[in-house]
Amino acid sequence: MGGTLLIKNIPELVTCSGFEAKAGPAMADLGIILNGAVFIEDGIINAVGTTDQLCKEKNAFTGKTIDATGKAVLPGFVDPHTHLVFAGYRPEEFARRLKGDSYLNILGRGGGILSTVQATRKASSERLVHTALERLDVFLSQGVTTVEGKSGYGLDLTTEIKQLAVMKTLNERHPVDIVPTFLGAHAVPEKYRGKTDDYVAYVADTVLPTVAEGNLAEFCDVFCEKNVFSVAQSRQLLEKARAVGLKIKLHADEMSTLGGAELAASLKAVSADHLLRASDQGIQQMARAGVVAVLLPLTAFCLREPYARARHIIDQGCPVALATDLNPGSAFTSSIPLVIALATLYMDMSTEETVTALTLNAAAAVGRAKQIGSIDVGKKADLMLLSFPSYRFLPYYTGANSVQMVIKKGYIAYHNRGKGEEDAC
Repeated sequence: MGGTLLIKNIPELVTCSGFEAKAGPAMADLGIILNGAVFIEDGIINAVGTTDQLCKEKNAFTGKTIDATGKAVLPGFVDPHTHLVFAGYRPEEFARRLKGDSYLNILGRGGGILSTVQATRKASSERLVHTALERLDVFLSQGVTTVEGKSGYGLDLTTEIKQLAVMKTLNERHPVDIVPTFLGAHAVPEKYRGKTDDYVAYVADTVLPTVAEGNLAEFCDVFCEKNVFSVAQSRQLLEKARAVGLKIKLHADEMSTLGGAELAASLKAVSADHLLRASDQGIQQMARAGVVAVLLPLTAFCLREPYARARHIIDQGCPVALATDLNPGSAFTSSIPLVIALATLYMDMSTEETVTALTLNAAAAVGRAKQIGSIDVGKKADLMLLSFPSYRFLPYYTGANSVQMVIKKGYIAYHNRGKGEEDAC
């Protein structure tokens, strides 16, 4: 199918309309059009309205038409926090955690992230591309049309560049768009054990400038955590990243209340992620600064940690996004249906807030709310058709995939059944 088509007879067209992150009660406004229709031209949304309106406007249209009778339509999901490019798996670590060992203790003994670093350094670029393409296929089948991807499994110049270069290749070879993030400060490598300040200086003075000069990343991230990178060290790196032209975000207050949320607010970061133990003051400051809170329920679930306080964060007026945190250690899963189930059943988020958190707010968390994340005229035609007539089936069909078809820039990029019903108005 080409990039020009009409989708009609949509029982619920969930537009999520907007061009910036929504906060507070606005997160529940999905901009639903009953018996809706969308007209796409050259991969861009050209018109949105009811089927009657668009069929009258496009009465001379002779191109492809998708009859969406019985199928709700939503914007494509955006996953704003993943570590999808890596080599090596860590099932033995998962087993140790089941017996009571902690994530940070394993990392402190040279396991965890450092174990993945060893495997990723050894892996060829071709191998990293191959495995990441398979992971992107899974994302696409669940309605995800854009993901953020982090480096951080190199912790040296060569491998960090290799991971980011792999993401560039993925962008050329797969329908899902990758937003590349440099995470050189993901952990302290063995070479710098006990010399964290020296490693921070190495990243700031050697790796960051190379990444920026090569235009390999859009964002810089730091794991701001007790016994990893302090608030002061994180600030140093993020300020340097901003100075060389990168937008900033950070892992904040995941394992301890360290002040990461406050740091994100003071720097006006695009997002602060995790936030399991963020302080009330930090959340309030983030809300005032317009920082998107990216919550990662799959990580809390897999680590058996308390979930981030989504209800409190939303009620404080801070925009909330949701992400999978796909990675080989703390959350080896890319299940969007499970994210939806946990958010609605255990994090006190409404279905409407959850949809906003996976679409418009997630797009804002990667700096793309003006291009994607909603079904608005002028945005990219990234959207999905469900197998059911309402978005309310997303949590109700618990932990299962409701997506039947995915449209990426006006093309059918995924279809999980036989031929759909297609005809002209």
